[in-house]
Amino acid sequence: MLLAALASVVIASCYDGDTCTTTNGERVRLACIDTPEMKASTHLRPTSTHSATYDNTGAIESRDYLRQQVAGKRVSIRRITTDRYGRTIAELMVDDINVGQEMVKRGHAELYRKYTKQCDWSR
Repeated sequence: MLLAALASVVIASCYDGDTCTTTNGERVRLACIDTPEMKASTHLRPTSTHSATYDNTGAIESRDYLRQQVAGKRVSIRRITTDRYGRTIAELMVDDINVGQEMVKRGHAELYRKYTKQCDWSR
């Protein structure tokens, strides 16, 4: 894949380990990966099988890693499709490095098996 042929965007912020927003307001969901969800313990209610607390450690580490890689930076983007929430499903690249692939390599994300056909590196 030639990076020169790809569009670029500036990432304004990242909500969690696989969802960011560009400075133009485009919400981008990284393709082919899945990361732990950010959950606010104040919204959870105890049940007989679940306590009211949730350990966000993995979700925070994933989000923070993604922020470190892309927030405030111009990145290359390969748009694939949109999801049911209106987010752009895409691969992001920084200095020829696929951010999603790198997150999987470093243990901050897992392959999203249902969608691996969208990314050459994840097959």
